[in-house]
Amino acid sequence: MATFTSSLPDDLLNELNDKAKSLSLPKNKLIEKALRLFLNQITRAEYIKSYQQMADDYDVLSVAEEGMAEYLNDLED
Repeated sequence: MATFTSSLPDDLLNELNDKAKSLSLPKNKLIEKALRLFLNQITRAEYIKSYQQMADDYDVLSVAEEGMAEYLNDLED
């Protein structure tokens, strides 16, 4: 595991200290969990944006509809 050093605003550091203490977690573990959640949210937002863009793309919709038609034919056979 690598070491990372950073500066935080005093108010955020105070809140981190308080939360870590109340949750009985080391600060680094709390930061790790928070960062993982935040990065996961970013990834989800990127997926949502890409699906929204695809929903407006006629070519993508055409390919999807063709694929669904073929799938329906396979189910009926």
